[in-house]
Amino acid sequence: MGKRRIIHLDMDAFYAAVEQLDNPAYRGKPVIVGGSPHARGVVSTCSYEARKFGVRSGMPLREAGRRCPHGIFVPGRMQRYREVSVAIMKILREYTPLVEPLSCDEAFLDVTGSEPLFGPAETIARQIVDRIAAELQLSASVGVAPNKFLAKLASDLKKPRGFVVIREEEVASFLAPLPIARIWGVGPKTTAQLRKMGLKTIGDLQALPLTVLRDHLGELGIHLYRLARGIDDRPVEPVATVKSIGHETTFQEDTADREFLEGTLWRLCEKVARRLRRKGLVGKVITLKLRDQDFQTITRRSTLYQATDFEEVIFATARQLAEENVWGGKPLRLIGVSVSGLETRENTQTPLFTAAADPDLRALHQTLDRIRERFGETAIIRARFLK
Repeated sequence: MGKRRIIHLDMDAFYAAVEQLDNPAYRGKPVIVGGSPHARGVVSTCSYEARKFGVRSGMPLREAGRRCPHGIFVPGRMQRYREVSVAIMKILREYTPLVEPLSCDEAFLDVTGSEPLFGPAETIARQIVDRIAAELQLSASVGVAPNKFLAKLASDLKKPRGFVVIREEEVASFLAPLPIARIWGVGPKTTAQLRKMGLKTIGDLQALPLTVLRDHLGELGIHLYRLARGIDDRPVEPVATVKSIGHETTFQEDTADREFLEGTLWRLCEKVARRLRRKGLVGKVITLKLRDQDFQTITRRSTLYQATDFEEVIFATARQLAEENVWGGKPLRLIGVSVSGLETRENTQTPLFTAAADPDLRALHQTLDRIRERFGETAIIRARFLK
């Protein structure tokens, strides 16, 4: 593979920045996206002003409220964030068709073939950042490097408004002083394991031969050996493959109420199924996620014979998983459901005499989807779940 020029762009505190953009009174103030400080959810993201008080993404909202009592707490507005994301991705695709979104606020770009048109990768990255600032009034951090691992690492180093370039001849020396935890995919457990081997920096990893790492860590050792040397051959994939679609919710109070839990599970299954249909996908693997009052997380999954995008099938499978494993146990604080093993509906052969083959049922779902798209989630509710 020839030399590549990869850009990783990561918007700075994206959701919070959009809130500050739309509400001038929020600018320069600690904004925390996720909901009320009295709710039981978690922080989705927060502005850099809020981070000065120790607020972080994933932190319980109540803890964020204690750390930053004067913060501005707002619920997330995903539709608005998606609108802004579309505008960002449109700018990126003006420079290369090789854009791989990782989420609504970050993406990889392969600009190797774009340099003859727009100049060096650094120039392209600077133009993109400047255009996002001028056209959308938002800031981004970028990393420019020979591959995806290095580009993402670079973009994380100097946020916000970071601009870091790693040149091929500088890779080894650039990586050497960094802590091992900076390697993509190395979490606390692996870090602790490596520390027991006396390894603290990426330079320590670079000093070890492949045989030692492989003997001690197996496949993980091979992975670390390559990344410690800045080796990453993964291509930028313009259409990122969706691996799963899911929804979950955290309750205001722990509950073991069977009727309430089933009603919540049904509504989550409806949302998942609607997203599947919107994307033209079906899936075979149904996963149920529960978290009890002691914060113990339980996951159970089942593989279907026939892939589906119908909430009735998803709900029946998830409810059976719950009945077989956890219903009637400790009160729960969170419930979630997801569908994976995805494929496009057009490429799926549908056996006769199954729900998926029923044209009337599919037409019904399409009608209900259109009604809810126009009039909202609660426009039509199953009678059994009315309270």
